[in-house]
Amino acid sequence: MLFPTLTYALFFIAVFAGVWALGDRNRARKALLVAVSYFFYAQWDARFCLLLLASTLANYGFGLAVGAASERTRSRWVAAAVAVNLTVLGFFKYYNFFIESANDLFFRLGLHRELPFLEIVLPVGISFFTFHGISYVVDIYRKKVPPARDPLDVLLYISFFPQLVAGPIVRASFFLPQLAKAPAPILDQVPRALGLILVGLFKKTVVANYLATDLLDPVFVDPASAGTLDLWLALYGYAVQIYCDFSAYSDMAIGFALLLGYRFPDNFDRPYSATSLQDFWRRWHISLSSWLRDYLYIPLGGSRGGTVKTYRNLLLTMVLGGLWHGASWTFILWGTIHGAGLAIERAVLGDRQPGRFGRLIGWFVTFHIVCLAWVLFRSSTMEAAVGFLGGLTGTGGEVLYATPFLGALILLALAAQAGPREWAQQFVGRIGTLSWPLIGVLVGVALAAIDALGPEGVAPFIYFQF
Repeated sequence: MLFPTLTYALFFIAVFAGVWALGDRNRARKALLVAVSYFFYAQWDARFCLLLLASTLANYGFGLAVGAASERTRSRWVAAAVAVNLTVLGFFKYYNFFIESANDLFFRLGLHRELPFLEIVLPVGISFFTFHGISYVVDIYRKKVPPARDPLDVLLYISFFPQLVAGPIVRASFFLPQLAKAPAPILDQVPRALGLILVGLFKKTVVANYLATDLLDPVFVDPASAGTLDLWLALYGYAVQIYCDFSAYSDMAIGFALLLGYRFPDNFDRPYSATSLQDFWRRWHISLSSWLRDYLYIPLGGSRGGTVKTYRNLLLTMVLGGLWHGASWTFILWGTIHGAGLAIERAVLGDRQPGRFGRLIGWFVTFHIVCLAWVLFRSSTMEAAVGFLGGLTGTGGEVLYATPFLGALILLALAAQAGPREWAQQFVGRIGTLSWPLIGVLVGVALAAIDALGPEGVAPFIYFQF
């Protein structure tokens, strides 16, 4: 069930009406949201609802155990919880990757044995709900939140449908306190929620879908047949597509949650205006980058163990972040590039604050490192990525896909990154001063315009595969 569809719109309207009809009956509200969240997830594959339920109940039990354990045994319980979560994630997401890598190693060593592959279907959103489960138990261990006594709280936290399949990753310490009582009416937040949803719809159904269908899908399928101009436009086009696609999901998820009375953290902040890789990761997929920092980088030692260990921790964190995105050497190399870049940046720049010209150079270098690394993210194999990158050094070829329209779309999307963040907030604030009938008319006009502008059909969101 995709956000930009009539089916989802009808589903959400029914949920919205049912939830607010319950008033301050908080437990009934949570039970309804759990039920509709499992219904939402079942639209992909009902069998995986059992996996989601088992994961949730296991983490609920681990949370109770950590909360009741003595100081001596708390660390053992949290280690067991993390191990169980990562084992489940590893089996579904990485089993065949490791088997394929082991078989390739055996072949290179001249060993004539082959480990068996399994027909494993990757559950949609498994990386996200696994990280939510780990966050729940670890936040209890760190005493940031008490263990939930009511299993409904944990069931809703991990399965809440707006963020279930593609984030943002919401910390247990951020979300669970919101479940203590039924939310108050959110009329003052409706303009912001509607603004987020409409912007998300435009970014996904117009910008991301046009770039995917008219440029990126054909170029990345066969980069050898594309001209040099096609490849360069696809390089920048994919940077725009993945941003518009993923930030659109986050925008809409935040908006839908807000309409139901719950807050999610922001997940993007104009990432292509970043002047360093460190700055980029403060702005891109903020909920994941901060999760990796707090639950992986800092526990590894962060920057506390000296220069060499700091670089090691940066590299290891980003390599594992790359592997989190997918079971492929392209993702591992993508993470390695970002980890090495962060380490080099730290070694060269330290804590110095560059001037205006230095920030401009930093933006140019950062943007192109990010764009070139995205080729690995998008390519299905290492060979395809090398072929694409090699084609960028060409001198011509027939232009098959590059058009002025697509070029203008990319430029406008990138230019929008340079605007102050306050502009969007001020715009939403002005909408909030209008009458409700006028807001309804504006929303209707915006929906009709988005529907008319976008190409036919709606592709799944990119991050569903992670």
